Amino acid sequence: MPVTGLDLNWWVSVIEIPLLAALFKLMWDIKRELSQKIEHMDQRHAESTSRLRDDLAAFKLEVARSYVPMQMMRETDRRLSIQLLRIEEKLDAVTPRSRPRYPAGEDFHG
Repeated sequence: MPVTGLDLNWWVSVIEIPLLAALFKLMWDIKRELSQKIEHMDQRHAESTSRLRDDLAAFKLEVARSYVPMQMMRETDRRLSIQLLRIEEKLDAVTPRSRPRYPAGEDFHG
């Protein structure tokens, strides 16, 4: 027996083993807690990414709908149609059709 009255086996069994067990449990709990926090942050990140995608899609749709006002689009279409009719009239005046493209009684496929 040592002079201090403490045996090495007693020290290991009474002090070190419970202390190592407590440290192991502490590390295990920290690891579990960090894993849960990481999973929670991943879930929040996925939700925010999904929400941002939806918001961006809605914004793109709104821009597509309102980028050119419908009245301006109708006016442009009307002016383009008038101009095409003028071009058609001019072409008809330059190249009058004196005879049909296909003789009477024949269809397109001959």
